Amino acid sequence: MAQDPPAQDAHGTTGGRRSESGFTVEPVYGPGDLAAGWDPAERLGEPGAYPYTRGIHPTMYTTRPWTMRQYAGFGTAAESNARYRQLIAHGTTGLSVAFDLPTQMGHDSDSPLAHGEVGKVGVAVDSVEDMRALFDGIPLGEVSTSMTINAPAALLLLLYQLVAEEQGVPAARLTGTVQNDVLKEYIARGTYIFPPKPSLRLVADTFAYCAAEIPKWNTISISGYHMAEAGATPVQEIAFTLANGIAYVRTALAAGMDVDAFAPRLSFFFVARTTLLEEIAKFRAARRIWARVMREEFGARDPRSLMLRFHTQTAGVQLTAQQPEVNLVRVAVQALAAVLGGTQSLHTNAFDEAIALPTEKAARLALRTQQVLAHETDATATVDPFAGSYAMECLTDQVEAGAVELMRRIEDMGGAVAAIEAGFQKSGIEHSAYRVAKETDSGERVVVGVNRYRLDTEEPYEPLRVDPAIEERQARRLARLRAERDGAAVTERLARLKRAAAGPDNVLPPMREALRARATVGEVCGALREVWGEYVPTEAF
Repeated sequence: MAQDPPAQDAHGTTGGRRSESGFTVEPVYGPGDLAAGWDPAERLGEPGAYPYTRGIHPTMYTTRPWTMRQYAGFGTAAESNARYRQLIAHGTTGLSVAFDLPTQMGHDSDSPLAHGEVGKVGVAVDSVEDMRALFDGIPLGEVSTSMTINAPAALLLLLYQLVAEEQGVPAARLTGTVQNDVLKEYIARGTYIFPPKPSLRLVADTFAYCAAEIPKWNTISISGYHMAEAGATPVQEIAFTLANGIAYVRTALAAGMDVDAFAPRLSFFFVARTTLLEEIAKFRAARRIWARVMREEFGARDPRSLMLRFHTQTAGVQLTAQQPEVNLVRVAVQALAAVLGGTQSLHTNAFDEAIALPTEKAARLALRTQQVLAHETDATATVDPFAGSYAMECLTDQVEAGAVELMRRIEDMGGAVAAIEAGFQKSGIEHSAYRVAKETDSGERVVVGVNRYRLDTEEPYEPLRVDPAIEERQARRLARLRAERDGAAVTERLARLKRAAAGPDNVLPPMREALRARATVGEVCGALREVWGEYVPTEAF
């Protein structure tokens, strides 16, 4: 069985507190804690210049804040549309769509496999009609939309394009991100559909399609967030995420694409924990590693190809159902870590998410947290305010060294896919999660309100609940859709899609035409399942 990397202690002492990644955080730092010959020009550079340690833009937030995205989606498309309108009215500058589990797994709402999950953890989207309702009254040429969807990412992006087309918005004007990161599903989340090889082919086809059709769209958001939520340390989070990024780049190159044709549209997605200093160091280290990999391994020449652009979400796994108002404090600290680490966009969790879907008030308070940071603090007054701090530069170097060593081990196994098949990443994350659970149970790790500073009785809280009748309503919508559409046209276009999937052609154009004919998400995914099969995980021993 694959083992965790050894704990790293750059000082060889036990006098400091242990970081989340296992190295010692010293009580005091000075010049002697930096590596011999530490060169600020090499390790830091200038903001907006290689190696991008200090940020990807010269001015960062001094001229404009990050994009304030709020992740939302529940119930029906109409209900989620109402929440999006509320968020926009409250000052959200980017939308972020959560899809329910059946949609994420490529099943329609009336599938027996969808029973009990329709609309529960996100919005149910079965067809172009649902996508139309989801963005009703929202001008898609003026908003930036992020969609957290992976295995069927291409489908949801094409549905979005079709709705924009109906609004008269050309695809070239659309901006946003589709997560499209299926490799981390095999590691941490499990919402995969197809085996790795055709899944990577679908990712590469999406890269090529967007380069030609939707050039401003970010074609992938390579995610460490979900691995962190499963228990990955900061070092594991960036190592496993960047290793997956390398696999996607290699896949696109093998498909004949030029690195500078697609790399500028790659983006990443990380968590922000309450361990403020290590999180800031993590973001700085990740930028530096990626810039070096893209320049030295892949020969990228466009500066945009070297820039690690990322979205951040505060740590859902650190929210507590006990004394939920305390989560407001946690989220504020986590958001500050993301800002000081140089994120390009940010979602702040609502304080009640450990209990249920966020209420409107809780979602508004989460957004207000970002607005206070942007407009009432001086965190945006200067670029990378921790630059040159002995503590920060040492922590950044330690996180970088740990991540690079893990990435080397993955390369020695044959790359990210081979390591996934061997269970390396999954095993490492499980070991880290077990350690945190033991520390919490023993009281060594303090969680306010859970194992210390508890209340004898918790105050009652009324959560937002999804109407269970949504499943029946979605089934009626699907029945009406199938009765009204041209069934022969749907069958013929699904057949075209299967022929493309069986051959070398890009599958997105025939997929788009099937969706235009009102084929459902489940039908399109079903057609691809017939050709590519489904992934069945195996346990590593």
